[in-house]
Amino acid sequence: MKKIIKKISLIIILIFSVLLIYVFTYVPSLSKQHGIVEAKLYLGDSDKQPLIVAFGGGDGGNDWSRNYLKQKRDSLVAKGYAVLAVGYFRSNGTPDHLDRISLDAISDTIINRAKHPKIDASKIGLMGGSRGGELVLNLASRFSYFKAVIAMSTSNVSFPAITWSANTSSWTYKNEEVPYVPAPLKIITPALKGDLYTAHSMMLEDENAVKNAEIQVEHIKGSILIISGKNDDQWPATLMSNRLMERLKENKFKYYNEHVILNAGHAAPLDHFNLVYRFLEQHLPSE
Repeated sequence: MKKIIKKISLIIILIFSVLLIYVFTYVPSLSKQHGIVEAKLYLGDSDKQPLIVAFGGGDGGNDWSRNYLKQKRDSLVAKGYAVLAVGYFRSNGTPDHLDRISLDAISDTIINRAKHPKIDASKIGLMGGSRGGELVLNLASRFSYFKAVIAMSTSNVSFPAITWSANTSSWTYKNEEVPYVPAPLKIITPALKGDLYTAHSMMLEDENAVKNAEIQVEHIKGSILIISGKNDDQWPATLMSNRLMERLKENKFKYYNEHVILNAGHAAPLDHFNLVYRFLEQHLPSE
C-alpha cells in the first residue's frame, strides 16, 4: 500500500512539474491584429492646434473616446487642443490582450494623424494612466518628437503582458520585445485574490529584473508631469514614480519634470485635472 501511495505521489509531482514548466515556458501566438491601433481624432475650429494623444489603462478599449471622459476631452478641445484618443487593445480591430503591443505602430498612427492641416505637428504631447502611463513613457523614451508627457498612476518599469501565462512583454519596439519584469510563481496567490498591489510589489523585489526593465525616461525630449496617489491599491505608483524622478535626476535631465503626489488612490489623477491644464498651458501652450 505504501508503495502504491508513493507511486501516486510521484506521478502527481511529475504532472505538477510538467504543468509548471508549461506555464512558465508557454508563449502565446502573436495576435492577428498585431500592429492595428484604433484612433479617433477630436478637433476644434482653430488652426495650429497642439495634439494631445490620450491612452487608457489595463482594462483596454478606447477610454478617451468614451462618454465618461467626454467632459475632460471636450475641455481640452475648448482650450485649443486636438485630442487623439487611442485604443491599443480590446478596442475595434485591435488585439484582444495587452500583449506585445507595437510601439512603432502607435507612433506611425500618431504621425499620420498629426498631418491634419489644423494640427501643429511640432507640438505633440502624450497622456496616459496606469498601464497607459507605462505606455506613454515607453513611447516618449524611444521617439523624440513628443514634447510633453503626462503619466498618471504610472510605473517606472515595463510589466509583463496581461495574459494567463504572463510570459511575454506588454510592448514591442522594432519587432523586439521590450524588457519587462517577469511574474514569479509566488504572485499567483495574491493575484487570484485580486490583490494586485501585492502582486506588483512582489515582482519589483527582483532588483536585477527591475534594473533591466526600467524605462529609460532620460531619453525623453520634452517636459514630464507625473501624478500618483499614495493610497493606490493597484500597484505602488508613488514608489515607482519617485524612482522615475530619481532616474531623471541621476541622468541630469534637462527638461522640466514634476511629480505630484496626491493623498488618494489609483484613479485620483483624473479628479485633479487642473494639474494637467496647468502643465499644458506652461509646456505645450495652444495659441
